[in-house]
Amino acid sequence: MSISPTQSYLEGLVAEFRKLPAETQWLEFKQNNSNPEDIGEHISALGNMAALHGKATGYVVWGVEDGSHKVVGTAFSPATIKKGNEDLESWLARLLSPRVHFQFHELTHEGHHIVVLEVPRAPGRPIQFQGIEFIRVGSHRQKLKDHPQIEKDLWRVFDTTPFEETIVVEHAAADAVLSQLDYPSYFELLSLPLPADREKLLERLAADRMIVPDGAGTWNITALGGILFAKNLDSFRSLARKAVRVIVYGGKNRFKTIREQVGKKGYASGFEGLIDFVNTLVPKNEVIGKALRKEVPMYPELAIRELAANALIHQDFSVTGAGPMIEIFSDRMEVTNPGLPLVTTERFLDTPPRSRNELLASFMRRVGVCEERGSGVDKVVFQTEFYQLPAPLIETAVDSTRVVLFAHRPLREMDRADRTRACYLHACLRFVERNPMTNSSLRERLGISEPNKSMASRIIADAVKDGRIKPEDETQGKKYAKYVPFWA
Repeated sequence: MSISPTQSYLEGLVAEFRKLPAETQWLEFKQNNSNPEDIGEHISALGNMAALHGKATGYVVWGVEDGSHKVVGTAFSPATIKKGNEDLESWLARLLSPRVHFQFHELTHEGHHIVVLEVPRAPGRPIQFQGIEFIRVGSHRQKLKDHPQIEKDLWRVFDTTPFEETIVVEHAAADAVLSQLDYPSYFELLSLPLPADREKLLERLAADRMIVPDGAGTWNITALGGILFAKNLDSFRSLARKAVRVIVYGGKNRFKTIREQVGKKGYASGFEGLIDFVNTLVPKNEVIGKALRKEVPMYPELAIRELAANALIHQDFSVTGAGPMIEIFSDRMEVTNPGLPLVTTERFLDTPPRSRNELLASFMRRVGVCEERGSGVDKVVFQTEFYQLPAPLIETAVDSTRVVLFAHRPLREMDRADRTRACYLHACLRFVERNPMTNSSLRERLGISEPNKSMASRIIADAVKDGRIKPEDETQGKKYAKYVPFWA
């Protein structure tokens, strides 16, 4: 949940709107119209026009007269409105696509009851209400499909404006900017001295596009600045749902939640804290050495680090209402991020990384959260092999990508799918190292003794049959056979 604006902030917002000469394409004044269908169409239209005009938010203000901008008050109270048996907000959210985090605020202004509806800009594609996309043309609400040029212009905005360059806070004074961003962490992560001069500090943040001047002597905070260095993501209503959620369950399913926590800090300033926090929650395995009995984490820290970084960097920010999530079960860990991958999951290990969020990825590389080369999946696979864990599972679900790390299991407890997946990923890892897989290398990977090499041969045969791997040379003899991934 995001923090509601203060009464003084909302009063100031209404006062600023009243100074405008007329309604805009991202702002509408109303008195008592509380028709749910109309409100849904307003959300679609204002969110789309806010995106078209480079605004972070569109607004409807009830209780201010259009034309004169006189405060007259309104009888509309969104909390009391129902559509059928459903609350207004729930009904609207269900019929919007993509689901956007709109908010109603009620306040008293000049002695009158006022309602402000905030609508975030369309996130990467036009907002639909009941399957239809709306816009405002002049002061009229119309269907986007009836205006092909505006539709073309809107899609051009989505295609050319990266998420990171969108604005999440507009017209903020310098003090307000510095109160919302963890700027000391910015300088610390880049190993730069903290400027004593405030103007130089702001200039440095602007050089990395964390903030941009608005031409009026104040500043706009970009999504890049907010998502990386927010002191509290809840302070940025369009980013609050992108906080990382960590959940620990008491078993192999989601029936019993032991602990749940949502991160508050930006991704860059809070990353090390996130990793430390997750590592404290990961179950431990007891290992008996030559002289000592000690506990070690169930999953390699480097694997956790890489998967967490990938989930943050490669998520699709246009998928609203969802953020990165780390779930810890008794037998596995699942790391999920919103959005489908840009490359097929079978090619994660060898394909150079492609990110929707290049500015975000670039900065995270600069501060050492991830490396420029590789996707990090090769490290995850290497770590699971080194510690003799089952192969990770990479899968897609509805609008999301998930990687699963499994706790240690003896080979005899792995099913055919587990063994084939381990064989395939081992072949991928060997291939990118320019060293094809062999029966011997797979035995080492799975802990199969030499006398039991026929077991490795059966796993290889299953992987070939399933089309996951193939012989490097079709004419090779089985004794010295080498194998590569099916796509090699």
